[in-house]
Amino acid sequence: MTRFSPRTAPLRRAGGLAATALLLAAGPLTVAAAAPARAADPVFTLGGPAETALHPYAEGAPKRSTAGITVTNPADEGYEGEFTLTFDLTGVAGIADVAFDPGPGVECETKGTRSAVCTGDTLAPGLSTVTGLLLGAAEGSEQGASGTIRVTGEARGATSTPHAAPLTPFTTRVTVGGPDLVMRKLPFDHEPTPGQKQQAPITFANRGSRDADGVVLTLRYSRGFDIPQRYSNCAYTTDETWTTARCSVEGAFEAGATYTLAAPLTLEATTRAYRDLFVYGIQEAGTVPRAASAARSERGPGTVLRAVPLTKALAARGVDLEPGDNEQEAEFRTANTADFMAYGDEASGAAGATVTARLGFHNDGPAWIGRIRPGGSVAAVDFTVPQGATVTSAPKGCRGVTAEGAYREDRKTPAPRYLCPAPTAVRDGGGLDLSFGLRIDKALIGAAGRVTVRGPGLQEAGLPFDPKPGNNTARVVLNGQSGGGPSPSPAPPAKGGPGAGSGKTPSAAPGTSGTGAPGTTGRGGGSLASTGSPAAMSASVTAIAALTTGLALFAAARRRRS
Repeated sequence: MTRFSPRTAPLRRAGGLAATALLLAAGPLTVAAAAPARAADPVFTLGGPAETALHPYAEGAPKRSTAGITVTNPADEGYEGEFTLTFDLTGVAGIADVAFDPGPGVECETKGTRSAVCTGDTLAPGLSTVTGLLLGAAEGSEQGASGTIRVTGEARGATSTPHAAPLTPFTTRVTVGGPDLVMRKLPFDHEPTPGQKQQAPITFANRGSRDADGVVLTLRYSRGFDIPQRYSNCAYTTDETWTTARCSVEGAFEAGATYTLAAPLTLEATTRAYRDLFVYGIQEAGTVPRAASAARSERGPGTVLRAVPLTKALAARGVDLEPGDNEQEAEFRTANTADFMAYGDEASGAAGATVTARLGFHNDGPAWIGRIRPGGSVAAVDFTVPQGATVTSAPKGCRGVTAEGAYREDRKTPAPRYLCPAPTAVRDGGGLDLSFGLRIDKALIGAAGRVTVRGPGLQEAGLPFDPKPGNNTARVVLNGQSGGGPSPSPAPPAKGGPGAGSGKTPSAAPGTSGTGAPGTTGRGGGSLASTGSPAAMSASVTAIAALTTGLALFAAARRRRS
């Protein structure tokens, strides 16, 4: 009997492109409750890799492969409750030696070579690796031998519902030997200029113990880059940020051999390049999960992409069956600029009227701006509310701050100033369109609010990529006098114009894609839609009725005098 102690580090999240692919291939397994489900019962998903390849047995220090057994907690908070996982190892007897690498709060204990049990009492939100299986080929195992490990278990419900819910059994296959496709890193110029082209002679090797029957080459490049060649055996998909090509290359790729493309690819930095990534990876055919976007992909019109041997196959040695070396990536920093132009709005209204102010910015290019690797917003819109007005509605994601821009504890009452983050990526011709509801409390002449597009943080005022900071500020003007003072322009780009599509923001980004509602046209071309208030409407009707009555009485009096 062997007991395995938990690690001291936090529960590892299942991550990495290769691990994600394995999990997708495995498919989720959901908890099935023996008793009728109750609202408070936890519902977990058990998962792991569908199959794991093992290094052939070697004397001395045999190499081990790792397979993570995961549980998904769908709640936003951590789960406190007992759970037990039972591992049936009889299917891999004589094929694999199994050890455990449990997470914190989890204890695993083997019972001979036939079974093991892991127990724990807490699960973090989302997908967590409860324990890693450390798998090595058993002495005497043969190339191609395979077996399965079966995992069962149960999770105890919350305190109010203490009955146990069994987990649907999960099975993972273990096989001795396999191909090990390794992508070679290419020596790119990582600081290109717009329009610069570089050759990409994709090269990979099979360092495994058996041949690979066909491969899939995956190429992903962000919006600022392009690969002009389009091959007939590649499926292409494009979204706001990435173009992805999945190329199926037929043939037997021998263990110990190295391969390169028959003709190198051309990687081009376009006029919109700024901060970009190029990711290139290789996997054996049949192991790549079908992407959700595959139905929207298009085949290239060109010739067939082929790979040819660069070196002949050698006797397999020094294998490292690791999916982590199947992919490489290159990060580029292109000397380029993007002009973020702020726009505001204008309207008039009586005290008590409510208007809609549309404001924001658009990217006049030439570069697209994205924070792919670090993530987070690329910019923010800083809006100071005009004097005499109160915000009645703000876009989701906008945060109210004090007039000085400091943190504001109160998030319910209207604020004098708002910060609205832009998305992680802003395309050339894109931007961020926002819509605020404003109630005019005092009808002040020429009351103006300030709209500024700036860095994402309170201490990040500038935009290092923007060569024209003069147009980073605009105004929202209420009750401006005709012909007096500057307009709140530039206005948002018209549909179909140079900035067409700028109103389209990712779903995670705050703001709206305003199309312009009917309202009072401002001098800057913007418009504020006035909805009015019941009190103001009633006052107007009363005033008109009084005026009509007065004119009638005056006319009657004049007739009597005549």
